[in-house]
Amino acid sequence: QVQLVESGGGLVQPGGSLRLSCTASGSIFSIHAMGWYRQAPGKERELVATTTSGGSTNYADSVKGRFTISRDNAKNAAYLQMNSLKPEDTAVYYCNAVLKPYSESTYYDYWGRGAQVTVSS
Repeated sequence: QVQLVESGGGLVQPGGSLRLSCTASGSIFSIHAMGWYRQAPGKERELVATTTSGGSTNYADSVKGRFTISRDNAKNAAYLQMNSLKPEDTAVYYCNAVLKPYSESTYYDYWGRGAQVTVSS
């Protein structure tokens, strides 16, 4: 069974930094892409940043220049370094992985349970 576990959320003041981590575990054959999404109260879940196994990255316009996604393929892990945080970054951040378990013939989306990030003075 595949699981994604996030860590690193918390409360930070505006202008501060946080680093989120996500590790995928279980019977995983291959991971194509990993990414971060977020959902603020009353809003839909939105893409924050993604990275593929080939190293390409994609960011939401609202976080470009402030957030950096990275990945450790050997550890099946992805990280999100968040700098210059703003109150509008407050949300639950979800880790996503597009991966193929050994038991399956194709790739599927998997999600973590989420990590709360609150930016407030």
